[in-house]
Amino acid sequence: MEKILKKSLAVLIGLLLSTAVAQAQAAIIISEVAPWSSGNSIVGADWFELTNTGNSSLSISGWKVDDSSNSFSAALALNGITNINAGQSVIFIEGTAATATTFVTTWFGSNVPAGFAIGYYSGSGIGLSASGDALNIYNASGVLQANVTFGNSDSTSPFQTFDNAAGLNNTAVSQLSVLGVNGAFKAANSASEIGSPGLIAAVPEPESYAMLLAGIALIGAIGRKRQSKLNQG
Repeated sequence: MEKILKKSLAVLIGLLLSTAVAQAQAAIIISEVAPWSSGNSIVGADWFELTNTGNSSLSISGWKVDDSSNSFSAALALNGITNINAGQSVIFIEGTAATATTFVTTWFGSNVPAGFAIGYYSGSGIGLSASGDALNIYNASGVLQANVTFGNSDSTSPFQTFDNAAGLNNTAVSQLSVLGVNGAFKAANSASEIGSPGLIAAVPEPESYAMLLAGIALIGAIGRKRQSKLNQG
């Protein structure tokens, strides 16, 4: 029994170390996309949301975005935001800083959430299609960091964003935002738009964390069994 306990402790220590490493890393997901916003919104520009699901801040200086051309050379620079904190969701809109201001007013009115962050991208060759497209995020070295594809978005009011709080990557997303789910709400000055810009209420649990909980439970069970035998003896 003593040998089993020692072995289990060694496993737990390994899990703790691997979890510590995971917590020192950042992970980016494309958590929301509004490809219809350029044609069916007061804002008049498409936008998407990035969420850092890791436990450390991440510099995105030099990062770029591209659509279904899947080309770093054709990608456009992400401007206005250089860092995404752990657990933070940020918005990027096609246009300029002025477009970003219109977005904030449309969605929040005068009640802008504390810490809300929005950047922008501009240039030719990128336009998210409401009939189906892709979204690719590259780091400054041209390495793909996140990718999603999506089909035809809602063409009638209310206009719902694609909700990817599930953290899907390198695959198609189809879940539409629903009021009250994952922070979704109606835009303050456009009742026909539903989404959760800057909010995400469901971040996938890291696998290492789940393994750690299982390891702790195992050690607890072994310890209780050993104590029970000692009491009986």
